[in-house]
Amino acid sequence: MTAAVLLAVLALLLTGPAPALLARSDWPYRVPRAAVILWQAIALAAVLAALGSGIALSYSIAGRPGEPRFDPSSPRDLLAAVILAMVALVVVRLLWAIGRVAVGTRARRRRHRDLVDVLATPDGLIPGLRVLAEETPLAYCLPALRGARVVVSVGALDRLDDSELKAVLAHEQAHLRARHDLVLEEFTALHHAFPRWVRSDVALEQARTLVELLADDDARRRNGPRPLARALVALAGAPAPEAALAAAKSATVLRVQRLAGPPANEPTLSAITYAAAAALLVVPTITVAAPIVKAIVDAVS
Repeated sequence: MTAAVLLAVLALLLTGPAPALLARSDWPYRVPRAAVILWQAIALAAVLAALGSGIALSYSIAGRPGEPRFDPSSPRDLLAAVILAMVALVVVRLLWAIGRVAVGTRARRRRHRDLVDVLATPDGLIPGLRVLAEETPLAYCLPALRGARVVVSVGALDRLDDSELKAVLAHEQAHLRARHDLVLEEFTALHHAFPRWVRSDVALEQARTLVELLADDDARRRNGPRPLARALVALAGAPAPEAALAAAKSATVLRVQRLAGPPANEPTLSAITYAAAAALLVVPTITVAAPIVKAIVDAVS
């Protein structure tokens, strides 16, 4: 019972106070790669802790050693079975959400990519680049395993000089190389896996900001900070399709301020963040595995 309580408390902390506190901190923006891993660890550890709490509670309620593992006439065993069924329901709901988000996102991107290929003009110099005859400034990418696209509009080309355009293209290509879309899919699936009154937008919004910072860092290394900062200001508020990753889609002020300073070099902070992420995953994983391993050992012996 103690393990179940501790895991339940951990799950509550990781779904409420911990994300809220982390979202109000500035230090994750100095180590965006490590911060993304930490957010992933928090989300996964919260799920593992919640599931582990149910498993540990069911195991503690079930029959004592020497008694049958499941007796339909025993209220204790029936309650344990109900708890396990609820845990299984959560797992099924999570898997369903992952599948629905993955299939739906890819379908929207495929339809949008087909539309872009019909309406836009291919660029002869950069593979996958499409120029859209639209006065609204647009710059975004459509990730895919094959046939990824980077889309810019005539309106964006009119606003950006050559160096700014190169910075924007480097930003979008960084998204495609690193497959940041898969990171966002994970957070979107977890977001939709839980009822509205339970889930929070904090983790998903932070993940969106952090992947933009990662793409900014890549573009900065290739083209310098000033062209990208100017491009972000020029494209601020530009719309983007739901399934796309856009250069100026979120946190423009934060990103411009970050580009105005020197590049972050925080190896110690990164190491601490990675260590915290690993610890968050190890603790609930071991606690979840312990009752399962014990049950197997008891059954064998």
